[in-house]
Amino acid sequence: MPYDLKSKLNINLWEIDKVMRKIKANAHVLMLLSILIASSSFPIGKLITHDLPPVVMMFIRFLLAAILFAPYVFIKNGCEFPPRKRMLSYTILSIPSVIFFWSMFEGLRYTSVINTGALITLVPATTAVWGFLINREIPTTLRSFGLAIGTLGALLVVFKGDYIALIRLKFNYGDFVFIMGILFSSWDRPLLKKLYSGEPIEILTFWTLLLGAGWLLIASITSIINVDWHSTPIKTYGGILYLAIFTTLITFFIRQKCTVQIGATKVAAYSLLVPVFVILITFVTGMEGLKLATLPGILLVIISMFIIQKEPRDALSKIT
Repeated sequence: MPYDLKSKLNINLWEIDKVMRKIKANAHVLMLLSILIASSSFPIGKLITHDLPPVVMMFIRFLLAAILFAPYVFIKNGCEFPPRKRMLSYTILSIPSVIFFWSMFEGLRYTSVINTGALITLVPATTAVWGFLINREIPTTLRSFGLAIGTLGALLVVFKGDYIALIRLKFNYGDFVFIMGILFSSWDRPLLKKLYSGEPIEILTFWTLLLGAGWLLIASITSIINVDWHSTPIKTYGGILYLAIFTTLITFFIRQKCTVQIGATKVAAYSLLVPVFVILITFVTGMEGLKLATLPGILLVIISMFIIQKEPRDALSKIT
């Protein structure tokens, strides 16, 4: 990578860090930005998922994100290798994201963007389950109610208010693959709360990305050798670059930082907004009109978000 490009990237990352420090209640603002960016990954993923094996695509994505992030991390924190115990934690934390992103692209080969948009709304509820299993946290009745109506609202948005289509939702191979990824993705946030030891978030993010690339290299080595790189469309490389910078590096950094600040369940609750943002993106770009039938679902999602986000972070009972 050219030196001036690295310098510009490093400056931009420094600017992001400054902005993060200046914004009041920045965790919620940043999570909205993160979910907006993440929502764009579904249509982009659908466009390029058949051009390369998913595991190869994810290896490039994670490795590229780690390389781009490295100058910022090392200049700010120095070139120190983490202790063995921390490396073990980073290795464990890298597994959920690797499986989630692979399952997303593998699933998109066999299912629709609409189905994946519907299934991603399971994340807040499954995160609450993992929070109980890992950290022995029990959501309050109010938070559970918020999660329930939010999930229902997001599904109504996805199916454009068609209750019959919602009831008749059928699962195929791609759906089941993506559900597996969701279960692992939900594991990530409570696990982060369990393993985080107070180090700068950028160090945690960098090593998690790099070790994730290591897992993917092991899984994709045979496929990498057999790929016809010259015949791969340019749009595929452009899509991977976008996914690496925006929907991997930036959203990964934001999500981990916000998990530490506002808690796993509140961070996961923002995924309820994915179908809403997908509809807004398609409306603004002229791909699809805004249908009035989706408004009840949008309203339920907004109510759910207020319920979950207004509740104090420590509003959880814990089994000891």
